[in-house]
Amino acid sequence: MTELITTNGVVTGVRGERLATDKSARGVRSTRSVTGEFEIHASAVVIASGGIGANHALVREFWPERLGTPPADMLTGVPAYVDGSMLRVSEDAGARLVNRDRMWHYVEGLANHDSVWPGHGIRVLAGPSGLWVDAQGQRLPAPLFPGFDTLGTLSHLRSTGHDYSWFLLSSTVLGKEWTLSGSEQNPDLTGKSIGDVLGRARKDMPDPVRAFKDAGIDLVTGSTVAELASNMNALTGDNLISSADLGKLIVSRDAQVANDFSKDAQIAAIHEARRYRGDRLIRTAAPHRFLDSQHLPLVAARLRVVTRKTLGGIQTDLSSRALDSTGAPIRGLYAAGEAAGFGGGGVHGYRSLEGTFLGGCMFSGKAAARGVVADQ
Repeated sequence: MTELITTNGVVTGVRGERLATDKSARGVRSTRSVTGEFEIHASAVVIASGGIGANHALVREFWPERLGTPPADMLTGVPAYVDGSMLRVSEDAGARLVNRDRMWHYVEGLANHDSVWPGHGIRVLAGPSGLWVDAQGQRLPAPLFPGFDTLGTLSHLRSTGHDYSWFLLSSTVLGKEWTLSGSEQNPDLTGKSIGDVLGRARKDMPDPVRAFKDAGIDLVTGSTVAELASNMNALTGDNLISSADLGKLIVSRDAQVANDFSKDAQIAAIHEARRYRGDRLIRTAAPHRFLDSQHLPLVAARLRVVTRKTLGGIQTDLSSRALDSTGAPIRGLYAAGEAAGFGGGGVHGYRSLEGTFLGGCMFSGKAAARGVVADQ
C-alpha cells in the first residue's frame, strides 16, 4: 500500500503496488520489484499495520532521550513488513501522528538460529536466577533482575556505552528457567497440549532452548570461570571480561545462596518465586551454587536489544476514527492496534505492563468496527 484514496474529503480506498513473485528462502529479504499497481475502493479503511519495529532507522530517529543513545546494533523482533510505511501513508492523508518517542524494546534478545525474517531476534523469557551483567562483567544494580523492569534495564544498559549485556547461569538454570518468545519456540503451547506443558517439569532442558544452545551464535559455555571468560571475549572480540573479576562475582553470588540469612535482593526474589507451586515446578530452579560440579558447565548468553512495540502512532478518538491536526475525525479512516499506539495514539503512556498489549489491540479493533458501522 502506497496511498489512501480521498474523494471529497472522505477516505474511500487504497492504492498500492503489486510485487513480483519471489521464492526466496525463509529469513531472506524478499523482492521489492514492482510488476503493477492495484486500487481497492471501500466505504471505510482501517489501518492495522503495526508499528515501526522492523525499520531501525525510524526506531533510532524517534528514540527517546530518556533512554540514552539508540543502539548501533539491534535485532528485529517483528516481521519485515512492520516498517512504519502505513504510518507515513496515513500522515500524508492528513492523520496526526503522536507520541512517536514512546516505544517498548526488550533487552534480552538472541539472534534466531533459524530466522523467519532478516535480523530476527528472539526474546529470552528468563526465570529469576541468572546473573545479569553488562558488557564489562559488572552486575546490574537491584532491582534490574531478569524479568523485572524492561525499560529500566534498557535505560541502564544504554548508559554503559555498549550494545550488549550478558546472562550468567548454570546449565541447570538454563534448562529449568529459560523460555523463548514466539510460537515456534513453544510447540507445547501452540499445540494446546496440557501434557507437553506439564512435561516441562520432567525435562532437563526444553528442545527449543537446546536448539539455541547447540545452533545459536549467542551462547557460550565453560567448565571453569576462566574458560567461560575466554569464550565470552572470543565471541564479542572486545576482550572486556576479566576472568578474575568474573570469578569473584560468581563466588560471591554462590556464597549468598549458601547463606540462610542472605540479604541479596535477587536471592530473596528467587525464594519468593518458588513459594508459588507453578513456578517451583516448571519455572524456577532450586537455589544452588553455579560452581557446584553437578550444575556445570557454566553458560553465558550475549543479549542485545530486540525491537518490538511502538507505543505511539495515529491519534484516534474513542471510536478509533483517525484524527487530523485539528483534532477532527478524518471521514472514512480508522486505526487500531499498534498503529494507533494500542488505542488513541498512546493509551499506555511512556511505560506499560507486560501482557497488556493484546488487550489494546482487541479493544481498539472492536471500537473501530463499531465506529465503521455507526458512521455508515
